[in-house]
Amino acid sequence: MQVKNSMALEFLSLPENVGLARVAVATFAAQVDMTLNELEEIKVAVSEAVSNAIIHGYRGEPSGIVRVAAERTTTGLVIIVEDKGCGIPDVALAMQPAYSSDPERMGLGFSFMQSFMDELEVTSEVNRGTRVRMFKAFKGEAGK
Repeated sequence: MQVKNSMALEFLSLPENVGLARVAVATFAAQVDMTLNELEEIKVAVSEAVSNAIIHGYRGEPSGIVRVAAERTTTGLVIIVEDKGCGIPDVALAMQPAYSSDPERMGLGFSFMQSFMDELEVTSEVNRGTRVRMFKAFKGEAGK
């Protein structure tokens, strides 16, 4: 999997930066011939991952840093969203549909990421942060 292009973005854990991350990654992804539906799926997945970092990782505190990186490879798009927040004690439990550590939330973020991306890996360590790696495979001519 050869890297053909990459980008990285860091910002404070402010809710208004969800849109920034979403648009930046979608614009980066649009450099290849992806469908509008694929771009929408990428935007939703990025929004969910960044929102999780802000809401759960930093518990809404605006002083944390969220890092979003994307790589275009010969086979697809790799997106990584990282925070250095509180971490997830039980990743398997957190990835269950409708589970949320916040009773005000629906708990569907990971479900959306899983359904819209071809691969999803979540690694986390309590008090050290969380890393979400997503992969969207190129269909047809997009990777060339």
